Amino acid sequence: MLGLPDSIHAFLFDLDGVLTQTAKVHAAAWKDMFDSFLRAEAQREGTPFVPFDAGRDYDRYVDGRPRLDGTRAFLASRGITLPEGGPDDPPGTRSVYGLGNLKNRTVLRMIKEQGVEAYEGSLDYVRRLAEHDVPRAVVSSSANCRDVLRAAGYEGLFEVIVDGLVAIEEHLPGKPAPDTFVAAARKLGYAPEQAVVFEDALAGVAAGHAGGFGRVVGVDRVGQAEALRQHGADVVVEDLAELLTEKHEERGTA
Repeated sequence: MLGLPDSIHAFLFDLDGVLTQTAKVHAAAWKDMFDSFLRAEAQREGTPFVPFDAGRDYDRYVDGRPRLDGTRAFLASRGITLPEGGPDDPPGTRSVYGLGNLKNRTVLRMIKEQGVEAYEGSLDYVRRLAEHDVPRAVVSSSANCRDVLRAAGYEGLFEVIVDGLVAIEEHLPGKPAPDTFVAAARKLGYAPEQAVVFEDALAGVAAGHAGGFGRVVGVDRVGQAEALRQHGADVVVEDLAELLTEKHEERGTA
């Protein structure tokens, strides 16, 4: 159905970079937050300022991960250890939560200023699934998932939403662990092998592969098709519209 085998019954979509054009906004927000922190650290320690790379660092350490996990992963890459802090830490506090809260405040401001756009191919694909009453879920590490879906025109198109808030409530580890995708499939009433995962992040593709899903579709928005395959994508497309025209190749058949 719709470019995938008949054994696939449930469709699980990442949000940023798959459904909506917010991945660039998130990358810019991470860079804004980390550069501010790294500049202050360089002055404090008397060391050179090395900025956050919105391409390499974003893809490697934060893309697709829960906010706190991404913060920890990037800091570890620079050999920086901060106190954990707590959820009520003011944005910018020198703690994991403080930096995460600053990033969240920044991305919400950017989304408010710039708005949210859907990928038209993705919106058309999801609408066709809805027309055929195919089970659909969004799986995102974002705590702002519902607001973004509403702003981008996806409201009412998904039966299940497993976002950052649900992950906290149900104690689900974030990507690259497969637990959030597994939870979404089960909420729809299907086993992982009966579901397909759509992901643009390397961590998300790795999660789909680790969970034993029937198909993992890598969505290549930034020219990393080979990396997506290496992390476990069975199919790589540049836009979901390609699945409607069967313009794609299974892994290992190219």
